[in-house]
Amino acid sequence: MRGWVCVCCGRWQVSVERIAGRYLYRLAYRYRPDVGGVDVLGEVGSIAALERLLLARTPVTLADLRERPAGRAS
Repeated sequence: MRGWVCVCCGRWQVSVERIAGRYLYRLAYRYRPDVGGVDVLGEVGSIAALERLLLARTPVTLADLRERPAGRAS
């Protein structure tokens, strides 16, 4: 499924998966290409919980996220 990426730097990402009929939102931070890697900060089951996770762990909010362009897997 598609997800969201922040417009500020593109490193904060939210992926969306559907598991057993429910949605799972996974918040991750992608490091610079020269460093590499991804740090998963948390997984939640609702948009309200995702908003709380963003406020607690990141400098971005839901308003800062945009849908990932089609064809971009990272």
